[in-house]
Amino acid sequence: MQKKWYNAPDAIISWFEKYWFISLLMTILIAGLIYYLSDTPSSGFPSGLGIMTKIYHLGIYALLGFFIFLTIVRGKINNKYLIIIALLLGIAYGISDEIHQFFVPGRHCTFRDVFIDTTGVLISTVFYYALRERKSVISIK
Repeated sequence: MQKKWYNAPDAIISWFEKYWFISLLMTILIAGLIYYLSDTPSSGFPSGLGIMTKIYHLGIYALLGFFIFLTIVRGKINNKYLIIIALLLGIAYGISDEIHQFFVPGRHCTFRDVFIDTTGVLISTVFYYALRERKSVISIK
């Protein structure tokens, strides 16, 4: 049977789930990048970024959440405990990141950023769950 182009995301996700240690490494690298950027005083960033910082928060936390899910859930979408643990880990990292920024000169902790980080993690949760559900429906056919 010939592989279809729309199965490519499933193949990539399955590969990352099979080699979960690579997903774990990616999770650690993304978390490290977030920490590094959060540890940079505000004088280290150009002024006037505005909405770009919010897009960064949303995107980087969606990516972090996605790799957390790949590492922890590994295709077991029926296990609600794993999904809740992965979701809470992503949200907890966002909260801890904002608390960390409180202690960095020129940076501040905001509930808005926690909300945006949480939204990014939730987006990746829905995306991951939708792809896994689609895979299970396709494999039933």
